Amino acid sequence: MALYSEKVMDHFTNPRNVGVIEDADGIGEVGNAKCGDIMRIYLKIDDGIVKDAKFETFGCGSAIASSSMATEMIKGKPIANALALTNKDVVDALDGLPAHKLHCSVLAEEAIKLAVQDYYEKIGLEYDKSGFPDCENCQTCKECR
Repeated sequence: MALYSEKVMDHFTNPRNVGVIEDADGIGEVGNAKCGDIMRIYLKIDDGIVKDAKFETFGCGSAIASSSMATEMIKGKPIANALALTNKDVVDALDGLPAHKLHCSVLAEEAIKLAVQDYYEKIGLEYDKSGFPDCENCQTCKECR
């Protein structure tokens, strides 16, 4: 069995949604010091719908594929769908990731949530902070240190 699925290889070699949204409504950035991956997600939101999503990722093929797939999964969908997206959803959509690369899908989930949180804060919307990554106490960061 190959280490990476055809979908992972496709999203790595032909990533979708690479780039910057200059007037992004929300931006989320996460990193993993242990592996060196850095992921930034940009969202353009109109009337509660993610009209556009782009990413910049410095990292391995799994990080790039996770970013690409995650942005594909939320474009054109309501913000609630973006917030409901889990790393497992991304892994399943990619037909799996090796166990030692699952953290890449976690970064994609967290970057999207942080971008939505940034959007909420920019527009002054009250929201339940418990549904968003807590950068000071997240498990990913604790694993990196």
